[in-house]
Amino acid sequence: MTIISKLRSTLCSAIILLASFASAQTLTGTVKNGTTGKPSAGDEVVLLKLGQGMDESGRTKTDANGKFSFKLDDAQSPHLVRAIHQDVTYHRMAPPGTTSVELEVYDAAKKIEGIDVVADILRLEAQQGKMIVVREFGVQNSSRPPRTQMNEHNLEFNIPEGAEIIPDSATATTEGGNPLRSAPVPEDDKKLKYSFIFPLRPGLTRFEVAYQMNYTGSANLDPKSSYPLQHFVVMLPKSMQFTAAPAAGFKLVDYPNEPDAAVQVASNVAANANLAFRVSGEGTLEQPQENAQGQSSGAANSAQANNRPGGGIGPPIDAPDPLQKYRWWILGGFAAVLLIGGVIVASRQQSAARALARQKAVSPALQAIEDDYSFAEVLNTRPMPPAARPAAALLDVLKEELFQLELERRQGQISEEEYKKAKSALDQTLDRALKREAQRT
Repeated sequence: MTIISKLRSTLCSAIILLASFASAQTLTGTVKNGTTGKPSAGDEVVLLKLGQGMDESGRTKTDANGKFSFKLDDAQSPHLVRAIHQDVTYHRMAPPGTTSVELEVYDAAKKIEGIDVVADILRLEAQQGKMIVVREFGVQNSSRPPRTQMNEHNLEFNIPEGAEIIPDSATATTEGGNPLRSAPVPEDDKKLKYSFIFPLRPGLTRFEVAYQMNYTGSANLDPKSSYPLQHFVVMLPKSMQFTAAPAAGFKLVDYPNEPDAAVQVASNVAANANLAFRVSGEGTLEQPQENAQGQSSGAANSAQANNRPGGGIGPPIDAPDPLQKYRWWILGGFAAVLLIGGVIVASRQQSAARALARQKAVSPALQAIEDDYSFAEVLNTRPMPPAARPAAALLDVLKEELFQLELERRQGQISEEEYKKAKSALDQTLDRALKREAQRT
């Protein structure tokens, strides 16, 4: 009897182990319609395996309860789950060990109420016959009930005559997401007016684009915003001069974090208002100087804040910071312009300018990629909670970039040589990051 009991016990343990192993190989999920508050039935769901590339490993549809499931052939690899609802995609990461995911989708329409452009920021530098302008937009979707706007003109903007958009400089970032390349499309033969074809999902969407133009010591810029704006901001070095008509309503604002920057702000701007201005002189912008006393209320918090990429941004001290509402945007634009400026200078200017650009481009660029504090929190002037970014976030960035790279290849936006070079670099970085993450766990 003892032997039989032991055999039964061993058999039960084996059955339990096999059942546990089988469940670990299944990824289940639910898709909810955030517009109706009900399960989203009949949506197509795609499972993408991320590793040495991106491969589709499963495709199904949600049932009447919005549920779906996949059998994983490799549970040790990270996956990306994509739900397609009314031709708009929504994504959720599924790191190794994940057994269940939830996705929220929204009904889509070409035009919805509750879309507002809350910020339009131009950041510019000029030297050695070139001017580089980084322009950023914040578009808030506050539709009720929440819906996604999707059309071919979701965000339109103009660039000066003779200006050229810098390749691969344009990105779109959804709230809580990572920057994705989203090249704007010209709307006229002269290539003066462009539009982003990118879905405006509920929440805040950030758009960024950079362009360059020849510069002879002065230039006239006319942004021509088609939308009413809460804030229009121009940032330029103090070594350059800024002139605008009084009717434009620009005010010079002191921004202590960048003592070498002149910041001009126009608020509550009507659509198609005259925002034209003239700049002259040359100059570049140095790295922002954070006030250590204002970064947090205590030494421990300050140390944690400084562990954030690019350093921490804390609450203002003494007089309220007039740029508190959009300083995250300004710092993001700063990082982008240095990164882009480094590329342009390295390819077109003298060796001395190359060295200077490389010194300035490295650390701020990380903040543009890895900053995980939402602009919505800054607009509401709530304190930013200091926190160290988890290592898994770097994996998310790499996986999103792999996804975008594969998409560009299939759409014929990059050559095979460019694809192989970029993919090889990403694969190596992703492989190292996965190994480090496995060692930690």
